[in-house]
This record gives sequence, C-alpha cells and structure tokens, in this order.
Amino acid sequence: MHVHHVPLGFVFRSRSKDDKAPAAKASVAESTQPRDPQAPKGRPTPKRSEAQTQRRSVANTKMTPKEARSRQREERRTAMERQRSALASGDERYLPARDKGPVRKYARDFVDSRFCIAEYFLPMAVIILVLSMVRVGSLQNIALLLWLFVIVAIVIDSALTGFRLKKKLAEKFPNERRKGAVAYALMRTLQMKRLRLPKPQVKRGERP
Repeated sequence: MHVHHVPLGFVFRSRSKDDKAPAAKASVAESTQPRDPQAPKGRPTPKRSEAQTQRRSVANTKMTPKEARSRQREERRTAMERQRSALASGDERYLPARDKGPVRKYARDFVDSRFCIAEYFLPMAVIILVLSMVRVGSLQNIALLLWLFVIVAIVIDSALTGFRLKKKLAEKFPNERRKGAVAYALMRTLQMKRLRLPKPQVKRGERP
C-alpha cells in the first residue's frame, strides 16, 4: 500500500486561508454597516434606529418644550428691540427687511435731503378741516380752494421727486434690484421729517 505524503506547508497554508476567510467576511460586514457619527471610535456602531433614539433622548434632555418656547419668545423680543434701536439710529445690520440695502438707504437720503410738500399734508389737512367746519361761506370756499391746491401741489411734487429718484437710482445702482424703491420713498415723504423711521441721516440741502 502506497501512502501519499502531503507537504506540511500546504496544510498550514490552507488552514490559514480558511481561518482568514471568516475574519475577512466579518470585516467586510462591519465596513458596509453605516457608522453613526456620534459613536466613539474603536467601539461597535449602533444600529440606525438606536442611534436616532439616542439623539432624540439627548435633545429632549437638553431643553423642555416650555423652555424652548420661552427661549423663542426671548429671541423674538431681542430681535424687536434691535430693530427699534436700528430704526432710531439707522444701523443697517438690524433694520427690517423693507428698509435694508443700499437702494433703500439712498432713497431715504434722497427724500430726506429735499423739501417735500407731502410731508406737510397732515397739518394742512387739519387746518382745512377746521376751516370747512366754520359756518361761514367765505371760509368754506377758501378751505375748498386750499384743499384743491394742496392736492395738486402734492401730486406734481411727488411726480417730479419720483422721476428724479428713479433716474438717480438707475445711474447709481444699475445692477441692483430697484423695484418698489420709488414708492417706498414717496410714502416716506408723507411723514414729517423728524417723525420718519428709520431716522434721517442727512440734512436738508445735503447731497445723498
């Protein structure tokens, strides 16, 4: 009977390959499993559901709903206070969205540097109303004529102001969004200068 001798080296190599196969499969399985960013290095990665549960529990322990609402109210109160301060000082960082930007700032400075008939509309309207209530025919006629004069003067002055402002904006801000800037400026002319918000930053006659 012939006995086949198998080289010892072949046996050891085959065993080492068989031993490495499960380890290789395990390493591949571990590498394909997504690693949670909160899992510490060198530790097994938790399942996705477990990781989400952990994140929710951590978030809940940090702040209760009541505390979250209180914090939101405080943040809104702080933002409103900053806006009020910015409207008084002209600080561009905290102005409301409708007042922000170089186009709106130039529009404000343009009308603040000019004399506008529209800013005296309310005082004149009060005077005209008082005259019209007096039961004197001549005074009532004067009030009516004065009212017509004020309306026509405001319309003409506002049209000229809007035309000049639109031209200036096109020259200075050709690539900026200018929509609504003229109407924004004309609405500002209806307020007396010392009552305007944001507070005027230029004097009358001063070039913006």
